[in-house]
Amino acid sequence: MMETGLAAEGLGLGFDPQQIVAFLDTGGMALWAIGILSVATVALILWKVWRLALGGAWSGGRHAEAAVALWQKGERSQARARLDGRRSLRAQLAHRAMEVLCDPAMPDALAREETERLARSLLTQARAGLRGLELAATIGPLLGLLGTVTGMIAAFQALQEAGSRADPAMLAGGIWEALLTTAAGMAVAIPAQIALTWFDSVIDSLRHDMEDIATRLFVTNETIG
Repeated sequence: MMETGLAAEGLGLGFDPQQIVAFLDTGGMALWAIGILSVATVALILWKVWRLALGGAWSGGRHAEAAVALWQKGERSQARARLDGRRSLRAQLAHRAMEVLCDPAMPDALAREETERLARSLLTQARAGLRGLELAATIGPLLGLLGTVTGMIAAFQALQEAGSRADPAMLAGGIWEALLTTAAGMAVAIPAQIALTWFDSVIDSLRHDMEDIATRLFVTNETIG
């Protein structure tokens, strides 16, 4: 391990590549693995936000709601036209449900199955990447604990080799460096878990909205039809 003084300097890293490398070297391979995991986790969170934004997760489904309102008034062609080319998940589901309901060759039971199939597919797309965040939240602390255990072993080995000439400061420095990986692992796991919970709530809201849209379309179709 490197000297504790160098590790302490590493806490004020900034963005100097040499300081970052020195800081990661302080915790050994475990801290390097946590550093790579942290970069992957941030990238995954940003990608997930971008994908959900493209899917209209935070748009409130205004186009889908407007189309459903037109459908309920009996203006079916206008309702379908309102959703042409829309990429949001709610709009895609509503548009497909309207298509199958307007198809005279499609029985009501098959129309429901097709709508449910698309809903499952869209929700699967919306959940893409969540397993990666779950993995990061799980293995981050484990990697930190691994680094701590291996660091403690090395510190006590050094203490044993020193014998009666052992310096308590050397042991304290080794323990400090070993515990650094645990803190780093938790620093990765906590944001990953927060993001995972947030994305889960967003997708639950999407699922509820999609179920509500499909139900209103089919109920209206049965009432008018």
